[in-house]
Amino acid sequence: MTSEQITNTGSVMANHGSIQTLAQTQLRQDGSSNGGPSERKRDPRWRPAMLHPASLRVLLPWITSIIGIASALCLVIAWFPSTVWNTPIVSSDAPAHYYFIRRLLDEGLGVALHLWPHNSFYPPLFHVCAYFVIKIAALFGVQCSIYAAFNITWIIASGVIFPSGMLVLCRYFLQRWNRGNPISCISQASSTPESSSVSESSNVSNQQVSSAVNRQYNATLDATFVLQNLIGLFVPVLAVSSVCHPYGLLNAGPLIAFGFATSLLPFLIAATLRLFDEIAAREHIVKWLVITAVAGVVCLVAHPRIAFTYALILVPFIVLRLPWKLILGAFIAMCVGAVAFVALMLTSFKSDRWANPASWFHSHQPSKNLWESISFCFTDGLDGFPAILFALLLIAGTVAAFVCTFRRAAVRSSDSLSAAVSTVAPAFSADADVLVSDAAVSLVSASDLPAASCSDAADVSLSAPSEPSRPRRNDRLRDVIALTAAFLLVTLVYVCTVTLVGALPNIISSPWYRDENRIMTMLPLVALPLLVIGVNALSECVSACAASASSVPSLSSESAVSSVKNVSFASNWIGPIAAFLVIAILAVFAQIVCPSRTAARDAIIAHSSLNQSDPNEQLTEQKITVLRKVMERTGTQATIISDPLNGSMYAETLFNASMLYPIINARTDVPSVPFGKVETAFASGDGQQVLGAVCPLTDAPEYFLTMGDQAQSLQSFPYRAQYDAFHNEELIDAYMDGGTLVKVADYSQYGQGWALYRFVCAD
Repeated sequence: MTSEQITNTGSVMANHGSIQTLAQTQLRQDGSSNGGPSERKRDPRWRPAMLHPASLRVLLPWITSIIGIASALCLVIAWFPSTVWNTPIVSSDAPAHYYFIRRLLDEGLGVALHLWPHNSFYPPLFHVCAYFVIKIAALFGVQCSIYAAFNITWIIASGVIFPSGMLVLCRYFLQRWNRGNPISCISQASSTPESSSVSESSNVSNQQVSSAVNRQYNATLDATFVLQNLIGLFVPVLAVSSVCHPYGLLNAGPLIAFGFATSLLPFLIAATLRLFDEIAAREHIVKWLVITAVAGVVCLVAHPRIAFTYALILVPFIVLRLPWKLILGAFIAMCVGAVAFVALMLTSFKSDRWANPASWFHSHQPSKNLWESISFCFTDGLDGFPAILFALLLIAGTVAAFVCTFRRAAVRSSDSLSAAVSTVAPAFSADADVLVSDAAVSLVSASDLPAASCSDAADVSLSAPSEPSRPRRNDRLRDVIALTAAFLLVTLVYVCTVTLVGALPNIISSPWYRDENRIMTMLPLVALPLLVIGVNALSECVSACAASASSVPSLSSESAVSSVKNVSFASNWIGPIAAFLVIAILAVFAQIVCPSRTAARDAIIAHSSLNQSDPNEQLTEQKITVLRKVMERTGTQATIISDPLNGSMYAETLFNASMLYPIINARTDVPSVPFGKVETAFASGDGQQVLGAVCPLTDAPEYFLTMGDQAQSLQSFPYRAQYDAFHNEELIDAYMDGGTLVKVADYSQYGQGWALYRFVCAD
């Protein structure tokens, strides 16, 4: 091509991935004929660039992240029930968590790996964090109660750690999606010496057109960058908008340890996916393997059962992104883990129903019909209008993501064919040069942006296509398929849990105890990243449609400059603006219409209230009064035996009592512990056997407390019958008549038969 042809057409040539523009010609002329850098600084055309320094690109993600996480934290704090700062949550698992914190305070971090009363393992990370909250507060002279430390740890995990992890995970997918932005590749090519070989004799009009095109490149890059940050701004808010997590688990049990592990899981998933990237690129593998291993250990220490959630979500990514040898190794590891889990269950829980899966979870009842369970998954547990909007965005965005990936693949194939033709016929006529110029401008137009044919790596030079770190071309498609498959797998497990019955649903949901609350936590982990990818794809589609009527036919005239400007705004900013508005509406209305979250909060307030209509509930005003009086008489060293299902176990953390049964399940099937011996002896009716089991417990006195029948709220506890002897009035009267027990305090004014007894042990 002659210099005259370049002057007249302003063509942009592309051959084998290198794109030639007039940008560097303009830079050279700005630097030489216009007087060098000193003149360039006074040129008003450079001032807009000074308004967008490179530091802003570094600071903006941090600013939006801090704002988003701070907003999520404020939402969690605003939701949190104020009634549980001074009184415990009265539920099945709550006493155990309070007791674990108390034991750490009494015995130190050395007991972290054997927190149970019988010294077996329980995941300690949440309780260790609460322990440090108390210790740190003490350094500043602040006395922090167990309940306050419990609440603070939960708020930090739910309002900071979880939204931060979801932001990291969603931004990981956003970066993979947008790093294939065609303008990114064009801009890189235009900035490399190899991609600019045009003549310096180009005229001023062509310099203006080239400058306009470059401004369009910058606008597109800015639009993509801003969209990523706008979506990232709302991801933390949406992460804490659903009742699925973290609110549900605080009400159910509360399942604190599993919830803490769920809050940490997004970091582990993101680290694992990054490890997959490095394995594909064959670089930094050891670094990310160590990071993933550390994150995995932290999650397992939080709760080992989170491994099932992790494996379920990662299975599609393992299949689609790893070499077949690693896929085989991963599945072998999963099979080994499954066998170990089955062995643990068979040895830990004795049952005659193991061979009949249909009889597992025999007391479980479906809570939703098929439509309700499926719609719950597609709405991420939201309510009303936000639920409908979330489902529509999720479905439409997933479809748009597939359309964008297939369109890009089709254009890439077309460009590959064009490259092959150019290899066969490298010499072009003048007319062919004009066609190439028009094709390049068409590539720059926003209607072609979503389907551009550049490499998927934004950080890889086009002049080195064989670089090992270059990702595979169909990364977008792999991510969309994997996220969709993970979402469908989670939906399957949820439907099996809350709707279906029989052997197969029992087997599928058994790793999560067929518990709806545990499985609900998985939904945000897959639904939010899929929504983010979908909204990004919808933004591309909207931009393409907006620019379809504004294509630039040629760069041979000055009118092309204004056309490029119009196309730049229409194609680059309409999509991000629309995406911002939709996500903003979803995030705002999710805080306005939230009956499910309100119901969970009201349930916790009811559980922590001492004004109960049933006098036999776990904690009432009367029971608090009795427990306080008991502690005034016995002190904190004496051992107190009582049926834990009557609420007496709360004396452990309310008044620092030494309860033999500080939680509802102290386990009687563990060798070398007193719990089973005391229960068996007390039920025997033999006073000597009772004293032989009780008196050796401690050197301090031993007491027996009665406070009525077991609470109705704990009737679902499967081993409640083991404590029946402790509220058998006839048996207690027989021990009094035989001299085994001596009544030392009568509390019958608070409840029928309530009293404190002392075991008559020899000095």
